[in-house]
Amino acid sequence: MYLTQGLRRAARQQPQHVATIYQGRRRTFAEIADRVARLAGALQKLGMNPGDRVGMLALNSDRYLEYYLAVYWGGGAVNPTNIRASAAEMAYALDDCDTHILIVDDAFVAMIGDLRKRSQGLQTIIYAGDGATPEGMFSYEDLIAATDPVDDAVRSGDDLAGIFYTGGTTGFPKGVMLSHKALYLSALTLLTEGIVAEDGVVLHAAPMFHLAAGVMMNAILLRGATHAIVPSFSPPGVLEAIARNKVTVTMLVPTMIQMTVDYPDFAKFDLSSLKTLIYAASPISEAVLDRASRALPQTNFHHAYGMTELAPIATTLPPWYHTAEGRKLGKVRSAGRPFCCTEVRIVDSLGRELPRGKVGEIAVRSPAVMLGYWRKEKETSTVLRDGWMHTGDGGYMDEDGFIFIMDRIKDMIVTGGENVYSVEVENAVLQHPMVMQCAVIGIPNEQWGEAVHAVIALKAGAAVTTDEIREHCKQLIASYKCPRTVEFCEGLPLSAAGKVLKNKLREPFWEGRTRNIA
Repeated sequence: MYLTQGLRRAARQQPQHVATIYQGRRRTFAEIADRVARLAGALQKLGMNPGDRVGMLALNSDRYLEYYLAVYWGGGAVNPTNIRASAAEMAYALDDCDTHILIVDDAFVAMIGDLRKRSQGLQTIIYAGDGATPEGMFSYEDLIAATDPVDDAVRSGDDLAGIFYTGGTTGFPKGVMLSHKALYLSALTLLTEGIVAEDGVVLHAAPMFHLAAGVMMNAILLRGATHAIVPSFSPPGVLEAIARNKVTVTMLVPTMIQMTVDYPDFAKFDLSSLKTLIYAASPISEAVLDRASRALPQTNFHHAYGMTELAPIATTLPPWYHTAEGRKLGKVRSAGRPFCCTEVRIVDSLGRELPRGKVGEIAVRSPAVMLGYWRKEKETSTVLRDGWMHTGDGGYMDEDGFIFIMDRIKDMIVTGGENVYSVEVENAVLQHPMVMQCAVIGIPNEQWGEAVHAVIALKAGAAVTTDEIREHCKQLIASYKCPRTVEFCEGLPLSAAGKVLKNKLREPFWEGRTRNIA
């Protein structure tokens, strides 16, 4: 199983079929294959050896797809950079896994000076924008034009395909190592659900650095379908792209779905081509599902649950359970049942399987489970035990095998589809000189699902405002991780062992609500 196989197959069988559509630019599979082979050769000349990591800091584009494929083709491993991370976080992720080559576009080229100062190992910058190439950088297009195509390295199986950084509970991100086999299998798994047709047009609106978008890319390639791409999500941009390109499938987080169907000019767009809408990162409220179903009567809704460590999918709730008839079975608030090739069970703290209906930790076993965390053996051994990935998510399985997620054992907050670890935010807040104690929790938010809320006890005589706390945190972590709201108190509630009782802090906000998060 190797990740360039879909491109090679499509280039042979349908070379003139449109592979990518981006801002009016269309390229065929034959063109993409040639560009990928040339870019792979250029990366090798710039120092990419087998297994070496190559990063990309950019908005969505056809070049982002070429980046993934060219790194694989040339024998390297990808390290896609979170565009919402701070410069400090980006530099950490680059240096942690020895990423020396970075591709950057117009949206982020201004950050390179800061990144060079912060990074110890960043050596080569490739400019993948449309303007003049800045001094000290290589031109993406010039490299492709000047380099002869090279043979596919055909790395496969357990060979490292990429390192994908996810938020860390210790204050630092963890690099999730995923193999070619894992990513290939996840793509095949999506195809078994019938999500992508061979004549389909799939819209990338969610960020392409996210692994959820990555697995969709691989599935589309294996099917030989067309990638339609917008630089980033916006309701009018998504609606216009669907209408113009006759998009058949797209993937959005529920917050994006809500913003799209509530867009004032929604009815002006012809969306009749959209057959499937996949949502992930969090569940969809029934109120939003009702509005979306009325707005898109021809569209099937499909839910997927997973995490980066699972490459990234584990369970699925098929379209029928979202229909009026299917919803009578009470499964729509579940994360569905395991995909093929995947086992899920609910376990106690000792790893023993629990009876149906009993809440415990969700554990997953699959050939797509990660190889481990990069250079973090202790953290790897904590979550990978006896072949099972212990997700840190709490939930139960009903008698029909549906998984209902109740809470996050690891205190993770999902805000607008992004995962935020409370400890990471706490570490940032606690670096403020006036802060004595801090606990971070997720509280209900109608727009974002959950919002980051900090409860802070200041040092004696100190005075700090919410805005000052937020500005302090923005220097250390991504803005979406920073507290949206801050509550000041004299002291945090503690257990006899001295641990903060976060359940006590959450109670006033979640009383009368069901924390059903996925």
